[in-house]
Amino acid sequence: MTSFPIEVKDLKYTYDGRKFAVDGISFSVKEGEVFGMLGRNGAGKTTTIRILSTLLKRTSGSVEVLGMDPSTAGNRIRKRIGVVLQDESFDFTTVEKAFDVYGFIWGVSKPERDKKREALLKTFELTDVRKKRMWDLSGGQKRRVQVAREFMHDMDLLFLDEPTSGLDPIARRNILNMIKDLTKDGLSVLFTTHNLEEADYLCQRVAIMNNGKILASDTIDALKTGYNGLKTVEVKISGDQVGAESMFSKVTSGRVEPPIEDGLPYRIVTENTQETMQEIIKLAVAESVQIEWLNVRAVSLEDVFISTIAGGA
Repeated sequence: MTSFPIEVKDLKYTYDGRKFAVDGISFSVKEGEVFGMLGRNGAGKTTTIRILSTLLKRTSGSVEVLGMDPSTAGNRIRKRIGVVLQDESFDFTTVEKAFDVYGFIWGVSKPERDKKREALLKTFELTDVRKKRMWDLSGGQKRRVQVAREFMHDMDLLFLDEPTSGLDPIARRNILNMIKDLTKDGLSVLFTTHNLEEADYLCQRVAIMNNGKILASDTIDALKTGYNGLKTVEVKISGDQVGAESMFSKVTSGRVEPPIEDGLPYRIVTENTQETMQEIIKLAVAESVQIEWLNVRAVSLEDVFISTIAGGA
């Protein structure tokens, strides 16, 4: 297998001929690596996966998957990859039969199908629902089946589009640990998630996307390097958000990062947390702004993500 199972240069894709959903991105994925694509909804992550997994034909740019062009070698590529998309699958059989059918489609022998099915049912905690029909499962159980059955066949490259969405913390961690173990044997993974804690735990490198572009890409440690010696002060405001905007515009002791979604706290990246907290409390009194809670912590991948998105918006 090539040492770079995925190589992308200046990839572009448009659905309507006017706006690019993917707009000139370039990146590569190494053998045995989990590469994370991080971004808000509509950033272009899923479109990128659909192109690389042969489901969409790119508008322009260069793409190689396992040393082949997805536009011309789709059948050969599909034999060597696994794909878990966000779309819910519609199965009309039992859980255990779904595993068996999936293995049969991939040409896995009956003894091997039985062995893999039992191991996966246990790993993904599906043994108790093995006789249930798929439509009788909860959303989280359906998602576990959808992810688990992809491991019924061998592959060189796995595409996972938000695979842990809707899963409880234990199921989520089981999946992440299984992926980690498989990469030790050379499996390469392209992984999208909104959960930055997951990305920090699983990925060797990440790309941060927004509006179809990659704004930053590197190892997680390298992305955090620019924040060495700094901490993050989080401040949740209740009530008047207009007053909050006025208050935080006057903060001078650190870099303010406003919430990118409603309900999230303001963040101030600072060298001196004590000075920053004192300044915030003083400004809150002067502006009649009510602080719901305040927290100090080390800089995280989430801070890097929010700062990058805010700076590139």
